[in-house]
Amino acid sequence: MVTGHCILSHGFESGPDAAKVTALAEAAQRVGWTAERPDYTDLDARSDVSPYGDVYARIERLLALARAAAERGPVVLAGSSLGAYISGAVSMQVRPAGLFLMAPPIHMGPAPALQAADVPLSLLHGWNDELIPAGDVIAWAQPRRARLLLVDDGHRLSHHVDASAAAFRRLLQSLYNA
Repeated sequence: MVTGHCILSHGFESGPDAAKVTALAEAAQRVGWTAERPDYTDLDARSDVSPYGDVYARIERLLALARAAAERGPVVLAGSSLGAYISGAVSMQVRPAGLFLMAPPIHMGPAPALQAADVPLSLLHGWNDELIPAGDVIAWAQPRRARLLLVDDGHRLSHHVDASAAAFRRLLQSLYNA
C-alpha cells in the first residue's frame, strides 16, 4: 500500500544518485512510499549565479514537482545541505506531510534564513560539520520542537548514510501511524 510520495533533493555539487538520497529512496520504498530524486546538476553548474548554483531555480523546480505530487496525495520533502534548504523553502508554499533535513544550512549568504512549515520535522546533522555549526542547527530546531539527531560526522554525513535512512524511515512510519 502506497501511503505517499517523497521528493528527495541532493546537495550542491552532488547528484540524484548520491548515497544519502539513494538510501532515503530505498527506505521510503520499504515502508510503502514512492520516491523521486530530482536532478539539479544543470543548475549547480551555473556558478556564475551564486557560489551555490542557481538556488532560486532549484526552488522553482522543486516547487513544481511538489505541487504536482500534492495533487495526488501526501508528500514528504527531504534534502541534504542545499537540498535541505530548498525543501524547507518549498514547504512554506506546499505544505508537506513531513520534512526531513540533513546538514541544513541555517544561513546562506544573502538568501533568507532557512524556513520550514509547521509540519512533522526531523533533522540529521554532524557535530563536526565544517560548513554549518551544530549549535546553529540546534538553536534553529529547538523552537520548532524538531526531532534532531546529531552524529559524529562532517557536512557530507558520509559515515552515517544508514543512520540517515533509519531516521527518515522513522519519520515516514510516524506519519503513517499518526
